[in-house]
Amino acid sequence: MSRLRRTWQRLVLVVIAVVALPYALILLYTVDFIRPVSTLMLRDLVLLRGYDRQWVEFDEISPNLVQAVMMSEDGQFCRHGGVDWGEMRAVVNEALAGEQTRGASTIPMQTAKNLFLWNGRSFLRKAMELPLAVAADFVWSKKRLMEIYLNIAEWGPGIYGIEAAAQHHFKVPAAKLSRRQAALLAVSLPNPYERNAGKPGRGLQRLARLIERRASRSGEYIKCLYE
Repeated sequence: MSRLRRTWQRLVLVVIAVVALPYALILLYTVDFIRPVSTLMLRDLVLLRGYDRQWVEFDEISPNLVQAVMMSEDGQFCRHGGVDWGEMRAVVNEALAGEQTRGASTIPMQTAKNLFLWNGRSFLRKAMELPLAVAADFVWSKKRLMEIYLNIAEWGPGIYGIEAAAQHHFKVPAAKLSRRQAALLAVSLPNPYERNAGKPGRGLQRLARLIERRASRSGEYIKCLYE
């Protein structure tokens, strides 16, 4: 019995350590010169695929791209604390009513998922994602959060971060992205394997035009990043 008790104690300690590790890393990642990698990057390394990621500071990223991503992915980024609870309640109500649910994932939630969790829908992942997103938004500045997100987001097979994406799709640095290029990259984020920003179809071009118009009027929404 004592041996069984010790085994259970060790298992509990391992579980606690695994759960606590992401929160410790959130504190570590407040240090500006640390450049986090995502779980997908680690997967590619383990599978010996390699990947292309060139870290750039926030100030070296075109505001066109920042505006387009916010308008496409999380228009309330500057106003919520990691989770848009109004959108989340709407999604829950739709699910309870048996309706098809829409996405309610914020940029902090996507950052937490990319850094610490896995792809695919599950209640377990979402339950872990929410407190991580709130913690990241609380500990990091909005600028640091956006910087990390844009440097770990996947924009194609083995293409991570906005600098690699800009070079791969448009042969320009992230600092020189035009409004249209930024909008194309932003709308490709939900599915970069099927949505190719560098070779957009009509549907992707139509979405990009919509996001481009929204981004041009986004001044009030991005103040937390450019004040």
